[in-house]
Amino acid sequence: MAPPVRCCVPGERLCSLEEGAAGSGTYTRHGYVCAALAGCLAKTSEDGALPVVSVVRDAESQLLPDVGAIVTCKVEVYKSFRPGDIVLAKVISLGDMQSNYLLSTAENELGVVVAHSEAGAQMVPISWCEMQCPRTHSKELRKVARVQPEFLQT
Repeated sequence: MAPPVRCCVPGERLCSLEEGAAGSGTYTRHGYVCAALAGCLAKTSEDGALPVVSVVRDAESQLLPDVGAIVTCKVEVYKSFRPGDIVLAKVISLGDMQSNYLLSTAENELGVVVAHSEAGAQMVPISWCEMQCPRTHSKELRKVARVQPEFLQT
């Protein structure tokens, strides 16, 4: 394998499919090979074929942020919550003067507890990431809480 050439981040376009084939740590989208994880770019070629483009990580130097780091990200909130949902969340910080509290739903027990569909019916959880309307049978993405039995009313 050739030595890593440069560092890359998830979603970064590495080359077109005419210039190389997708290897480990990559995926293809719209005619390009893109990085699926943070790491270093590596290209290997054999017998005159297109080079295989891979993203490799050094196990000792993970490119993960530290607490307090400033990062660039894309948050797809619509896949987890919608306006009007009732959510169980954990307070992880008192925040600052503008944000008041920082909340997390990262644990399995946290997330949407009650949601209503566009038809107005209370939705039923069908997996950890989906709820279904009992009237229309339409499915919507939600981060569903796995509520512990001791918190359920009988």
